[in-house]
Amino acid sequence: MEENKTDKKIVNSPFHVRLPLFLGLAVALGVLLGATLFQPSSYNPQGTARGYLKFREVLSYIDRDYVDTVNTEELSEYAINKMLEKLDPHSSYIPAKEVAMARSYLESDFDGIGVEFNIFRDTLYVIAPISGGPSEQAGIQAGDKIIKVDGESIAGNTLTNETVFKKLRGPKGSKVDLTVLRRNENKPLQFTVTRKKIPSVSVDAGYMVDEQTGYIKVSRFSNGTYPEFKAKLGDLKKKGMKRLILDLRDNPGGYLDHATRMADEFISGSKKLVYTDGKGSKFDADYYAKAKGDFETGPVIVLINEGSASASEILAGALQDHDRALIVGRRSFGKGLVQMPVNLSDGSELRLTISRYYTPSGRSIQKPYDPNNSESYSMDIMNRYKHGEFFSKDSIQFNDSLKYETSSGRIVYGGGGIMPDVFVPRDTTENTELLTDLYRKNVLREYAMNYYRDNQKQLEKMTLEDFQANFRITDAMMQSLLKQAKRADIKVVDEQLKRSQKTIKNSLKAYIARSRFEAEGFFPVLNEIDPEFQRALGLFDRAAQISLGK
Repeated sequence: MEENKTDKKIVNSPFHVRLPLFLGLAVALGVLLGATLFQPSSYNPQGTARGYLKFREVLSYIDRDYVDTVNTEELSEYAINKMLEKLDPHSSYIPAKEVAMARSYLESDFDGIGVEFNIFRDTLYVIAPISGGPSEQAGIQAGDKIIKVDGESIAGNTLTNETVFKKLRGPKGSKVDLTVLRRNENKPLQFTVTRKKIPSVSVDAGYMVDEQTGYIKVSRFSNGTYPEFKAKLGDLKKKGMKRLILDLRDNPGGYLDHATRMADEFISGSKKLVYTDGKGSKFDADYYAKAKGDFETGPVIVLINEGSASASEILAGALQDHDRALIVGRRSFGKGLVQMPVNLSDGSELRLTISRYYTPSGRSIQKPYDPNNSESYSMDIMNRYKHGEFFSKDSIQFNDSLKYETSSGRIVYGGGGIMPDVFVPRDTTENTELLTDLYRKNVLREYAMNYYRDNQKQLEKMTLEDFQANFRITDAMMQSLLKQAKRADIKVVDEQLKRSQKTIKNSLKAYIARSRFEAEGFFPVLNEIDPEFQRALGLFDRAAQISLGK
């Protein structure tokens, strides 16, 4: 897996580093219906023909007569993007060179060397080799710095995720030579890795919180999400799970059918799960529950926040409308426009909005937008923060004309996103400039990698249960961390350290757990002080009452 893994710990700041990534995915990926073939519209053929001829005429004059040499292909792509801005926030154009990378986010597997990586200070670090993958078999270790690929330098301020994908991914069976710097080694190490098929995981974790409570974290809806989820659900049931927390926070969406199939595991009978409405009836569709689900009884709590979008909102909305789950957290993103992928002749791709999603009760998931004011839409999350929505439910004003009822008659509202049944404000009590800088400069993550490398033998002897119960971040570790922070030009202020110390220690422990136990160790530690998760644990009685229609 060549995946730039963004860790799931969120700094309590409205503009933490994950937000731009999420927004980019929401706009570029959207929710795909699949490879539906595009047929040219016949609604206004004369207008389309006139527009096409005019554009071709202008471009021809520019190419032939403009005073300077221009790249007409770049001009065409610029014009396409500007044209799409007049439609909606999620119709998008993807140049041919970026299509493979955009699609890879939703693939369940691909050919590569099998590493989880991150870019620290213009250097490519191995977070962890995938267990059983080609890099682990070749001897690549967590904390290694990859400085050359096939003899070519890969470090520097031009290093990007796209560069890493191009260098490390390749056909199954092909070989790649890596030059690696390893801590405590005097000279670079050389490795030859043979690429093979690497699974890409979208269900990050599934574990038992206690004897009856299960937890599943879904990070996106790729083409492998449903079978991954089904397997996790089955494993937890075998371990005695009677109630479930389903974590969809910061999940930007993905494939519709994986969201509806997951909903079908919880919703009985043949109830409607979601429907779409577009121009005419060509792209209208209704989706219903079909199969006998694996968890149709038993309390369910779904965690959402402002980063939960698209397919996440479809799943949460279906479970809320049918009174099958208690929704906990903050209002979701509000992305309810359906994109159809259209392959263009040069290998580029148009993702065109062709309909809107509606929950079973009739709520539109899509938040309002003005095609003539795209900035207002892109600033919506920031405006919610400024308005106080992240901190107080009372700051949200509901429109009575958008009032709907769930199956049992509970009142829910449309107007954009899914509003939770139980609002949990964002906790900023430990948010400081020190904490933000430790995340922003990757000091916490880098320290954890080095600690794991230096103490690997002792950590390998520990089970996850033992680690959770007995591993402590000592004062000596904190002092070592702070020295590393100062070397990274982070100002350590005592008052800020005191305020953020609990979160720093928890994050550090979680990152060490990730190095030792991968994602299955990361989330149990992280959730120990997560306010939304902890609030959810005390709400199962209410979740059970909702399921019973009370």
